[in-house]
Amino acid sequence: MSDVPSFNAFADALAQFDRIADLMGLDTPTRELLRHPAHEHRLTLPVRLDDGSVEVFHAFRVQHNDARGPAWGGVRFHPQETIDTVRALAMWTSWKTAVVNIPLGGSMGGVVCDPHRLSTSEIERICRGWIRRVARTIGPRRDVPAPDMMTSSQHMTWMLDEYEVLRGGHNPGAITGKTLGAGGSLGRLEAAGYGLVYALREALKELKLEPSGTTASVQGFGAVAQHAIELYSQIGGRVICVSSWDPDEGSPVSYRKRDGIDLEELRKASDRLGNIDPAKAGNLGYEVLEGGAWLEQEVEILIPAAIEHQITVENVGSISDRVRIVAEGANGPTTPEAEGEIIARGIFMIPDILANAGGVTCSYFEQVQSNMNYYWPLSEVLSKLDRTLTAAFVAVSDLAGSKSLSMRDAALVIAIDRVATQCRERGWL
Repeated sequence: MSDVPSFNAFADALAQFDRIADLMGLDTPTRELLRHPAHEHRLTLPVRLDDGSVEVFHAFRVQHNDARGPAWGGVRFHPQETIDTVRALAMWTSWKTAVVNIPLGGSMGGVVCDPHRLSTSEIERICRGWIRRVARTIGPRRDVPAPDMMTSSQHMTWMLDEYEVLRGGHNPGAITGKTLGAGGSLGRLEAAGYGLVYALREALKELKLEPSGTTASVQGFGAVAQHAIELYSQIGGRVICVSSWDPDEGSPVSYRKRDGIDLEELRKASDRLGNIDPAKAGNLGYEVLEGGAWLEQEVEILIPAAIEHQITVENVGSISDRVRIVAEGANGPTTPEAEGEIIARGIFMIPDILANAGGVTCSYFEQVQSNMNYYWPLSEVLSKLDRTLTAAFVAVSDLAGSKSLSMRDAALVIAIDRVATQCRERGWL
């Protein structure tokens, strides 16, 4: 197993919750119920590799809360995955589904593995092995897995197939983020990135900034980042810097083109996981910079869309005075201490539970379509997504303004209140 991160994402999630619980005056039973996951599963997956040997992979599934509906949450493949990261993500997903007011709870799963070092057939066997371990605890009315970091629609389709073999019959609503032929939804691939830009568009309106007069720097080049860049460019913005992981060096790299990146050419220079080839990017005229350079750019907008714990007290000071907005495309990319400094500098923060809620929103749409076996056109999916994210942004912004709260605190107050209210109405408290 790879070395684990030096930080604890769950500690950050608990610190956020405790602060809001104090602000709301939550009673002790409510705090205890919402501070801890309802269910935790630690799994071991023995997988036969292509060379005939067997490797045992460690994996997790955490279900935080299902008071408002079936739990929903991604499955991440990462060499540094930990139970505490999964716990944090499950909790954040409970708040995320609540802040956009869709009838789902929060869960998350993960496998400790490095997809860069595995063949397609080995990854498929991991997907099927993970489902065999959790099949009795998931399902369309219990807990719905979805893609997350380094997993895709193909991974979800393998998982769905294994689930249907085990349970019998067709159950397309048991997994979201599937391929279209397996019951996936149009718009699902774009949803998280587009949802971020819908929220960003509203923030720009609030700050009276025209998109065409702004530039952005983006951390990450996965599905969220790519589709955020795509839609941001369509509304007139210009991205001048992106970063991605260099698997050969085992470290991130930033790529800058001051007159604006070309999304399509960078897509052609990257692999299936969104890792840009430094040599190809250099040949295309990009400056190849160290991994943290994305944070230091002279831009109006920063979009951390990679992994958690990326903006910290150690590097927050390198953010330019020109920056007006930080839009969190990743889960937990900013530590609480760093966020305090960002807000003190007057930078508008769009928190992760709002900014990247497009993925779970469209997953809910997919589940609805799968369960009724009737599918909507792309325009209808994106229109519903826009309305949902815009309404959530306005509600959060209105509360933040009326109560003098940060956007994150306002989002958490709305979300935690909705979850706590449903727990009380059910008679749990």
